[in-house]
Amino acid sequence: MTAFLVASVLVTQAAGAVAEPKPTIAQAKARLAKLDAKADKVVDKFNDAGEKYKAARKEYNAVNGRFKAKNARADQLREGLVSVAVSSYQSGDMLTWPNLVTFGDPEALLAGLASIDQMSQGRSQTLTEYESTMSELKDERDKAKSAYDKALKLLDDLRGQKKDVEKLVAEQEKLLRRLNAYNAGNPNSTGVKYTGPASGNARTALQFAYAQIGKPYRYGGTGPGSWDCSGLTQKSWAAAGVSLPRTAAAQYSWGASRRVSLDALQPGDLLFASGLGHVGMYAGNGQMVHAPRTGDVVKVVPLSSYRGIFAAVRP
Repeated sequence: MTAFLVASVLVTQAAGAVAEPKPTIAQAKARLAKLDAKADKVVDKFNDAGEKYKAARKEYNAVNGRFKAKNARADQLREGLVSVAVSSYQSGDMLTWPNLVTFGDPEALLAGLASIDQMSQGRSQTLTEYESTMSELKDERDKAKSAYDKALKLLDDLRGQKKDVEKLVAEQEKLLRRLNAYNAGNPNSTGVKYTGPASGNARTALQFAYAQIGKPYRYGGTGPGSWDCSGLTQKSWAAAGVSLPRTAAAQYSWGASRRVSLDALQPGDLLFASGLGHVGMYAGNGQMVHAPRTGDVVKVVPLSSYRGIFAAVRP
Protein backbone atom coordinates (compact mmCIF):
# COMPACT_ATOMS: atom_id res chain seq x y z
CA MET A 1 0.00 0.00 0.00
CA THR A 2 2.82 2.36 0.91
CA ALA A 3 4.59 1.56 -2.31
CA PHE A 4 1.39 2.30 -4.21
CA LEU A 5 1.03 5.71 -2.53
CA VAL A 6 4.64 6.61 -3.26
CA ALA A 7 4.20 5.61 -6.88
CA SER A 8 1.02 7.66 -7.11
CA VAL A 9 2.80 10.74 -5.75
CA LEU A 10 5.68 10.29 -8.19
CA VAL A 11 3.30 9.95 -11.12
CA THR A 12 1.38 13.05 -10.03
CA GLN A 13 4.61 15.05 -9.68
CA ALA A 14 5.81 13.86 -13.06
CA ALA A 15 2.55 14.90 -14.65
CA GLY A 16 2.81 18.32 -13.03
CA ALA A 17 6.39 18.66 -14.19
CA VAL A 18 5.49 18.34 -17.86
CA ALA A 19 6.40 21.65 -19.50
CA GLU A 20 3.58 23.74 -20.81
CA PRO A 21 3.49 23.81 -24.61
CA LYS A 22 5.26 26.76 -26.21
CA PRO A 23 2.99 29.39 -27.71
CA THR A 24 2.39 29.16 -31.42
CA ILE A 25 3.86 31.78 -33.74
CA ALA A 26 0.46 33.44 -33.98
CA GLN A 27 0.08 33.47 -30.21
CA ALA A 28 3.56 34.89 -29.75
CA LYS A 29 2.87 37.66 -32.26
CA ALA A 30 -0.44 38.51 -30.58
CA ARG A 31 1.22 38.63 -27.17
CA LEU A 32 4.06 40.75 -28.55
CA ALA A 33 1.60 43.26 -30.03
CA LYS A 34 -0.02 43.69 -26.61
CA LEU A 35 3.36 44.08 -24.94
CA ASP A 36 4.45 46.70 -27.48
CA ALA A 37 1.33 48.76 -26.83
CA LYS A 38 1.85 48.48 -23.08
CA ALA A 39 5.58 49.22 -23.32
CA ASP A 40 5.02 52.63 -24.91
CA LYS A 41 3.03 53.79 -21.89
CA VAL A 42 5.23 52.11 -19.28
CA VAL A 43 8.45 53.53 -20.73
CA ASP A 44 7.00 57.03 -20.97
CA LYS A 45 5.88 56.73 -17.35
CA PHE A 46 9.41 55.62 -16.40
CA ASN A 47 10.91 58.58 -18.24
CA ASP A 48 8.47 60.94 -16.51
CA ALA A 49 9.46 59.53 -13.10
CA GLY A 50 13.11 60.08 -14.04
CA GLU A 51 12.50 63.71 -14.98
CA LYS A 52 10.63 64.38 -11.74
CA TYR A 53 13.42 62.80 -9.71
CA LYS A 54 16.09 64.86 -11.48
CA ALA A 55 14.11 68.06 -10.81
CA ALA A 56 13.65 67.11 -7.14
CA ARG A 57 17.36 66.31 -6.78
CA LYS A 58 18.26 69.67 -8.32
CA GLU A 59 15.88 71.43 -5.92
CA TYR A 60 17.39 69.60 -2.94
CA ASN A 61 20.97 70.46 -3.99
CA ALA A 62 20.04 74.15 -4.25
CA VAL A 63 18.27 74.25 -0.89
CA ASN A 64 21.00 72.22 0.78
CA GLY A 65 23.60 74.63 -0.61
CA ARG A 66 21.80 77.56 1.02
CA PHE A 67 21.52 75.59 4.27
CA LYS A 68 25.28 74.95 4.33
CA ALA A 69 26.02 78.63 3.62
CA LYS A 70 23.71 79.75 6.44
CA ASN A 71 25.23 77.18 8.76
CA ALA A 72 28.75 78.44 8.01
CA ARG A 73 27.66 82.04 8.67
CA ALA A 74 26.01 81.01 11.95
CA ASP A 75 29.23 79.29 13.04
CA GLN A 76 31.21 82.44 12.18
CA LEU A 77 28.87 84.68 14.17
CA ARG A 78 28.82 82.23 17.07
CA GLU A 79 32.61 82.26 17.22
CA GLY A 80 32.57 86.06 17.21
CA LEU A 81 30.14 86.24 20.11
CA VAL A 82 32.13 83.68 22.11
CA SER A 83 35.32 85.66 21.47
CA VAL A 84 33.70 88.89 22.70
CA ALA A 85 32.35 87.16 25.80
CA VAL A 86 35.75 85.68 26.67
CA SER A 87 37.48 89.02 26.08
CA SER A 88 35.01 90.88 28.27
CA TYR A 89 35.41 88.33 31.03
CA GLN A 90 39.23 88.47 30.90
CA SER A 91 39.34 92.31 30.91
CA GLY A 92 36.84 92.67 33.74
CA ASP A 93 34.34 94.19 31.28
CA MET A 94 35.42 97.81 30.86
CA LEU A 95 31.84 98.74 30.06
CA THR A 96 30.86 98.87 33.72
CA TRP A 97 30.33 102.20 35.62
CA PRO A 98 33.26 101.73 38.07
CA ASN A 99 35.65 101.68 35.16
CA LEU A 100 34.13 104.78 33.62
CA VAL A 101 34.55 106.95 36.73
CA THR A 102 38.30 106.33 36.74
CA PHE A 103 38.61 108.63 33.73
CA GLY A 104 39.92 111.92 35.24
CA ASP A 105 40.02 113.83 31.96
CA PRO A 106 36.53 114.88 30.67
CA GLU A 107 37.69 114.57 27.04
CA ALA A 108 39.07 111.10 27.71
CA LEU A 109 35.76 110.21 29.38
CA LEU A 110 33.78 111.35 26.31
CA ALA A 111 36.11 109.39 24.04
CA GLY A 112 35.64 106.33 26.21
CA LEU A 113 31.85 106.68 26.08
CA ALA A 114 31.97 106.92 22.28
CA SER A 115 34.08 103.79 22.09
CA ILE A 116 31.75 101.98 24.47
CA ASP A 117 28.72 102.97 22.37
CA GLN A 118 30.38 101.68 19.19
CA MET A 119 31.31 98.41 20.87
CA SER A 120 27.81 97.99 22.24
CA GLN A 121 26.29 98.65 18.83
CA GLY A 122 28.67 96.17 17.27
CA ARG A 123 27.74 93.51 19.81
CA SER A 124 24.06 94.22 19.39
CA GLN A 125 24.25 94.00 15.62
CA THR A 126 26.23 90.75 15.80
CA LEU A 127 23.76 89.26 18.23
CA THR A 128 20.79 90.40 16.12
CA GLU A 129 22.36 88.96 12.95
CA TYR A 130 23.15 85.73 14.76
CA GLU A 131 19.58 85.33 15.97
CA SER A 132 18.24 86.14 12.49
CA THR A 133 20.67 83.70 10.87
CA MET A 134 19.72 80.94 13.29
CA SER A 135 16.04 81.48 12.47
CA GLU A 136 16.76 81.39 8.72
CA LEU A 137 18.98 78.36 9.27
CA LYS A 138 16.07 76.45 10.78
CA ASP A 139 13.84 77.39 7.83
CA GLU A 140 16.48 76.28 5.32
CA ARG A 141 17.05 73.05 7.24
CA ASP A 142 13.31 72.27 7.14
CA LYS A 143 13.18 73.07 3.42
CA ALA A 144 16.21 70.86 2.77
CA LYS A 145 14.65 67.97 4.66
CA SER A 146 11.37 68.40 2.77
CA ALA A 147 13.20 68.51 -0.59
CA TYR A 148 15.28 65.46 0.38
CA ASP A 149 12.21 63.46 1.41
CA LYS A 150 10.50 64.40 -1.86
CA ALA A 151 13.52 63.32 -3.93
CA LEU A 152 13.79 60.06 -1.98
CA LYS A 153 10.13 59.24 -2.60
CA LEU A 154 10.49 59.96 -6.31
CA LEU A 155 13.63 57.81 -6.44
CA ASP A 156 11.69 54.91 -4.93
CA ASP A 157 8.98 55.49 -7.54
CA LEU A 158 11.61 55.54 -10.30
CA ARG A 159 13.06 52.25 -9.09
CA GLY A 160 9.59 50.73 -9.09
CA GLN A 161 8.97 51.94 -12.63
CA LYS A 162 12.34 50.54 -13.71
CA LYS A 163 11.43 47.09 -12.41
CA ASP A 164 8.15 47.19 -14.32
CA VAL A 165 9.91 48.19 -17.53
CA GLU A 166 12.66 45.59 -17.21
CA LYS A 167 10.14 42.80 -16.59
CA LEU A 168 8.18 43.83 -19.68
CA VAL A 169 11.32 44.22 -21.80
CA ALA A 170 12.53 40.75 -20.80
CA GLU A 171 9.28 39.22 -22.04
CA GLN A 172 9.46 41.23 -25.27
CA GLU A 173 12.99 40.02 -25.93
CA LYS A 174 12.02 36.41 -25.24
CA LEU A 175 9.17 36.53 -27.73
CA LEU A 176 11.20 38.38 -30.36
CA ARG A 177 13.98 35.81 -30.18
CA ARG A 178 11.43 33.02 -30.47
CA LEU A 179 10.16 34.70 -33.63
CA ASN A 180 13.73 35.29 -34.86
CA ALA A 181 12.83 38.97 -35.04
CA TYR A 182 15.23 40.45 -32.47
CA ASN A 183 17.48 43.15 -33.94
CA ALA A 184 20.29 44.17 -31.59
CA GLY A 185 21.29 47.08 -33.82
CA ASN A 186 24.66 48.80 -33.92
CA PRO A 187 25.41 51.44 -31.27
CA ASN A 188 28.14 52.80 -33.55
CA SER A 189 25.98 53.10 -36.66
CA THR A 190 26.67 56.22 -38.70
CA GLY A 191 23.13 56.20 -40.08
CA VAL A 192 22.24 57.45 -43.53
CA LYS A 193 22.19 60.83 -45.20
CA TYR A 194 18.91 62.71 -45.21
CA THR A 195 17.94 63.73 -48.75
CA GLY A 196 14.30 64.63 -48.20
CA PRO A 197 12.48 67.94 -48.80
CA ALA A 198 12.97 69.53 -45.35
CA SER A 199 14.58 72.95 -45.03
CA GLY A 200 15.76 75.25 -42.25
CA ASN A 201 15.94 73.92 -38.70
CA ALA A 202 13.62 71.03 -39.61
CA ARG A 203 16.29 69.81 -42.02
CA THR A 204 18.92 70.03 -39.28
CA ALA A 205 16.69 68.00 -36.94
CA LEU A 206 16.09 65.34 -39.58
CA GLN A 207 19.76 65.15 -40.52
CA PHE A 208 20.51 64.36 -36.89
CA ALA A 209 17.73 61.76 -36.69
CA TYR A 210 18.85 60.04 -39.90
CA ALA A 211 22.40 59.85 -38.57
CA GLN A 212 21.01 57.62 -35.78
CA ILE A 213 19.41 55.07 -38.12
CA GLY A 214 20.54 51.53 -37.25
CA LYS A 215 21.18 52.28 -33.58
CA PRO A 216 19.20 50.15 -31.12
CA TYR A 217 16.06 51.16 -29.31
CA ARG A 218 16.60 51.23 -25.57
CA TYR A 219 14.05 52.37 -22.99
CA GLY A 220 15.26 55.58 -21.36
CA GLY A 221 17.79 55.98 -24.17
CA THR A 222 18.95 59.52 -24.98
CA GLY A 223 21.97 58.62 -27.10
CA PRO A 224 24.51 58.49 -28.39
CA GLY A 225 24.47 54.70 -28.72
CA SER A 226 20.77 53.97 -28.19
CA TRP A 227 17.45 55.79 -28.19
CA ASP A 228 13.87 55.61 -27.13
CA CYS A 229 11.22 57.44 -29.14
CA SER A 230 11.07 60.73 -27.24
CA GLY A 231 14.81 60.72 -26.55
CA LEU A 232 15.39 60.70 -30.32
CA THR A 233 12.96 63.53 -31.09
CA GLN A 234 14.24 65.61 -28.19
CA LYS A 235 17.90 65.38 -29.23
CA SER A 236 17.13 65.77 -32.93
CA TRP A 237 15.37 69.06 -32.36
CA ALA A 238 17.98 70.13 -29.81
CA ALA A 239 20.50 69.88 -32.66
CA ALA A 240 18.34 72.45 -34.46
CA GLY A 241 18.22 74.76 -31.45
CA VAL A 242 14.76 73.82 -30.18
CA SER A 243 14.36 72.60 -26.60
CA LEU A 244 11.71 69.89 -26.17
CA PRO A 245 10.62 68.20 -22.93
CA ARG A 246 11.80 64.65 -22.30
CA THR A 247 8.68 62.49 -22.63
CA ALA A 248 6.22 61.96 -25.49
CA ALA A 249 3.30 63.17 -23.36
CA ALA A 250 5.22 66.27 -22.28
CA GLN A 251 6.21 67.03 -25.87
CA TYR A 252 2.57 66.82 -26.87
CA SER A 253 1.57 69.22 -24.05
CA TRP A 254 4.44 71.54 -24.96
CA GLY A 255 3.06 71.76 -28.48
CA ALA A 256 -0.51 72.67 -27.45
CA SER A 257 -0.35 75.90 -29.45
CA ARG A 258 1.65 74.31 -32.30
CA ARG A 259 -0.71 71.55 -33.43
CA VAL A 260 -1.09 70.98 -37.14
CA SER A 261 -3.49 68.90 -39.17
CA LEU A 262 -2.35 65.47 -40.32
CA ASP A 263 -3.44 66.60 -43.78
CA ALA A 264 -0.93 69.45 -43.72
CA LEU A 265 2.21 67.76 -42.45
CA GLN A 266 5.64 69.23 -43.10
CA PRO A 267 9.02 67.53 -42.60
CA GLY A 268 10.15 67.78 -38.99
CA ASP A 269 6.65 67.70 -37.50
CA LEU A 270 6.30 65.50 -34.41
CA LEU A 271 3.82 62.65 -34.81
CA PHE A 272 2.01 61.27 -31.77
CA ALA A 273 0.37 57.87 -31.36
CA SER A 274 -2.90 57.51 -29.48
CA GLY A 275 -2.29 57.13 -25.77
CA LEU A 276 0.73 59.45 -26.07
CA GLY A 277 3.15 56.61 -25.47
CA HIS A 278 5.00 57.04 -28.75
CA VAL A 279 6.34 59.89 -30.87
CA GLY A 280 8.13 60.00 -34.19
CA MET A 281 9.11 62.64 -36.74
CA TYR A 282 7.67 63.21 -40.19
CA ALA A 283 10.45 62.99 -42.75
CA GLY A 284 8.48 64.01 -45.84
CA ASN A 285 7.32 61.93 -48.78
CA GLY A 286 4.89 59.98 -46.58
CA GLN A 287 7.63 58.65 -44.29
CA MET A 288 8.40 58.76 -40.57
CA VAL A 289 11.69 58.31 -38.72
CA HIS A 290 11.42 56.92 -35.22
CA ALA A 291 12.83 54.63 -32.53
CA PRO A 292 10.14 51.91 -32.50
CA ARG A 293 10.49 49.39 -29.66
CA THR A 294 12.66 46.89 -27.80
CA GLY A 295 14.44 44.57 -30.23
CA ASP A 296 14.36 47.06 -33.07
CA VAL A 297 16.42 50.00 -34.32
CA VAL A 298 15.97 53.61 -35.34
CA LYS A 299 14.45 53.40 -38.80
CA VAL A 300 12.39 55.12 -41.48
CA VAL A 301 8.98 53.61 -42.21
CA PRO A 302 6.02 54.54 -44.40
CA LEU A 303 3.64 56.63 -42.33
CA SER A 304 0.80 54.44 -43.56
CA SER A 305 2.38 51.40 -41.89
CA TYR A 306 2.19 52.89 -38.40
CA ARG A 307 -1.37 52.86 -37.14
CA GLY A 308 -2.61 55.06 -34.36
CA ILE A 309 -1.05 58.43 -35.27
CA PHE A 310 -3.63 60.97 -34.17
CA ALA A 311 -1.87 64.33 -33.77
CA ALA A 312 1.07 66.39 -35.00
CA VAL A 313 3.07 69.26 -33.55
CA ARG A 314 5.34 71.63 -35.45
CA PRO A 315 8.33 72.68 -33.25
